[in-house]
Amino acid sequence: MHALEDIRERARAAAEKPALYGSDLDLCEYTGEAGECAYVESLAELGDLEEEELARAGVEKSGKERSGSFVQIDGSVVHSKALEKGLEILGSREALEKYDWLWDYYWNAVAVDTDKYTADVELSPYEGYFMRAMPGSRTIYPLQACLYIREPRFVQRVHNIIIAEEGSELHIITGCASKHEIEMGLHLGVSEFYIKKNAKITFTMVHNWAEGMDVRPRSAVVVEEGGVFMSNYIAMEEVRSLQTYPTARLIGEGATARFNSILVAQPGSELDVGGRVVLSAPGCNAEIISRAITRGGDIVARGHLKGEVAGIRAHLECNGLILEKGGTILAVPELEGSDPDVDMSHEAAVGKIAQEEVEYLMARGLSEEEATSTIVRGFLNVKIEGLPPLLEREMQKMMELSEEKAL
Repeated sequence: MHALEDIRERARAAAEKPALYGSDLDLCEYTGEAGECAYVESLAELGDLEEEELARAGVEKSGKERSGSFVQIDGSVVHSKALEKGLEILGSREALEKYDWLWDYYWNAVAVDTDKYTADVELSPYEGYFMRAMPGSRTIYPLQACLYIREPRFVQRVHNIIIAEEGSELHIITGCASKHEIEMGLHLGVSEFYIKKNAKITFTMVHNWAEGMDVRPRSAVVVEEGGVFMSNYIAMEEVRSLQTYPTARLIGEGATARFNSILVAQPGSELDVGGRVVLSAPGCNAEIISRAITRGGDIVARGHLKGEVAGIRAHLECNGLILEKGGTILAVPELEGSDPDVDMSHEAAVGKIAQEEVEYLMARGLSEEEATSTIVRGFLNVKIEGLPPLLEREMQKMMELSEEKAL
């Protein structure tokens, strides 16, 4: 309990600490009160969550081709079940009560005093999920999680802890969504990932928020020797503001981290999205790739690679398209090296669709609108190396559903 009191004290000290970057919010504008939601044994019993709406957030309501599911509505865990051996899914509070050793991971990757958003998660009622892949376990189908907001002006606080034990492989699809009638709401999400020796996590996040939502994830990853972390982040639909900048720390020899972001800023949206990787051991590799399109909203695409030792390789790439006047894209690539034998590179480009590309496709029978749409879809089609075939198909399906509405 002494450690928990220390955590709470640090949180209280940071309760007014603004974010280190991007726009700030007044937490007093939101409410933490919502009715309790009943637990269900099957996702089919979640009658008020539309199948199509969940599908756009990557969640398969039938549970088909999934190794387990977790659903939280507002502040209530309404479903949590693993379907394959070697996997465990619990609400985060239940997991902390069940496992004393889990407190060693609690606020270890993410600092509780990072800013007022992390502090608020600790000092207020929260939930979230605990996912664990046992040593040597390898799932065929991905786990799925849905964090859903139904109550207007509600602030949803989650603290997720994900552990891939030595030699395991875990694939996760998380969909964040809300009722689209909501005019205002806030999601605060803390996620801590721990990838042990020779383990692998693929984490795919899909957003399907209402246009009045503010979103403040705070995530960090620790990767040990030979471990791999792959993040695929898809935010293409309306949202008032989104601010996320996860950090991966590669602490073991040969560790790897890859961040892929696909962003579309609708009119009135503010997206501040990036990734940071600290390479602290020989043979580590990192890649940060973002594709950003503005249809009238504002995007800040950040990337920071820090090479601390010899023998690391890292690359950062940000490409942006401006489709409508009034929108902006700011690319902020950073490389930081502290050893002469690091290999790091970056490239960034922001502009418009080349007219000759449109004319080329029009000459082959497409209308101007069809040609533009084809080019945009090709621009967003980032080839992600290392995905298993099933997850690659799921990614393609999620992209098509998001594109259909966003573009």
